[in-house]
Amino acid sequence: MKLKTILFMAFILLFTLNCSSQEANTVKVLMRTSMGDIELELDRNMAPITVDNFVGLAMGTKEFTDPNTGTLTTRNFYDGLIFHRVIKDFMIQGGCPLGNGTGGPGYRFEDETYTRGEQITGVINNEQSAYAVYSQMIIPYLQSTQSNGEEPNAELLEIAMQCQQEQSFSPMYGRDVAFFESVTGSEPVYTQGELIATVDYGTIAMANSGPNTNGSQFFIVTNREGTPWLNGRHTVFGRVTKGMEVVHAIEDVEKGANDRPQTEVRIISVRVED
Repeated sequence: MKLKTILFMAFILLFTLNCSSQEANTVKVLMRTSMGDIELELDRNMAPITVDNFVGLAMGTKEFTDPNTGTLTTRNFYDGLIFHRVIKDFMIQGGCPLGNGTGGPGYRFEDETYTRGEQITGVINNEQSAYAVYSQMIIPYLQSTQSNGEEPNAELLEIAMQCQQEQSFSPMYGRDVAFFESVTGSEPVYTQGELIATVDYGTIAMANSGPNTNGSQFFIVTNREGTPWLNGRHTVFGRVTKGMEVVHAIEDVEKGANDRPQTEVRIISVRVED
């Protein structure tokens, strides 16, 4: 067999395997709401952890803490929840088990917004490295100490407070990464790489309260120009493939305080389609 033929067949095989892999990593979801159906296509190639979390909660296979009872349980998490926050020309938000934007599954997980960049070593000397250390080491460490009722390292806490007060990462400049590694016990930290996906019209993304605080809440973007100010801050894990008219109908309902619909818009069910 000629070399060109062998290379061509190898290319076809690789292309086929790649397509099969991408197809397997695409999850079709039907979200039935009290105002109509929304069809979603979730993409594990963009955000595997986020997609598996959403699907696991939706299908009742992922354990979570019931905020009303404090007990671990499994059920179809999203069934019966409401869209608690709706803003015209921006987004519709749901997934809070308490219906007020403060609830979640009892755990948090990391963002999947950027590809992994370079490992940070030595002294912190720029904004990108400081942000990486702050989001990947400091925030998880402080969250862990708070949830465990422990006293955090005083020096690290002071640095974090300075950053917060100054709204800048400059208080971290000149400090050795090894210090943060030793205090937090974290694995090596990486700078952010390329942006994986943008928060555009019709995308579904995770709502959060800061870096690496994802849980169960999500939002669907209704702004036709997209929301570039959210890029890199919220994990995009799929998009609406059918039913944007339903999404727009939800964003148009009458709202009261805190952008909450005056008449409840409920998620009837969320299921993976065969």
